[in-house]
Amino acid sequence: MSTGPVQLTTELAAEWRERAACSGYRHTLFFPVGDTDAAAIDRALEICLGCAVIDDCLEYALETNQRAGIWGGTTEDERRSLRRKWLATRRRVG
Repeated sequence: MSTGPVQLTTELAAEWRERAACSGYRHTLFFPVGDTDAAAIDRALEICLGCAVIDDCLEYALETNQRAGIWGGTTEDERRSLRRKWLATRRRVG
């Protein structure tokens, strides 16, 4: 049985998620509704900044086009901008 790209991505995500600083917090802290709760967003970002796997998390979010929530220390708007640049770089390189 071979490992497909989706299965491999899922396995790699599970590996870094186990070490993520956010793993012991409520899921809803990292998926606030809208931008109305600035304090919750700031708290989630603060947790991310102390995370050992922040780069893996952001890379996963960009690769899988995670549009909602806080991923890799970025908000939805920040990630949207980063993803455009990330895709442009990938097109030039690959």
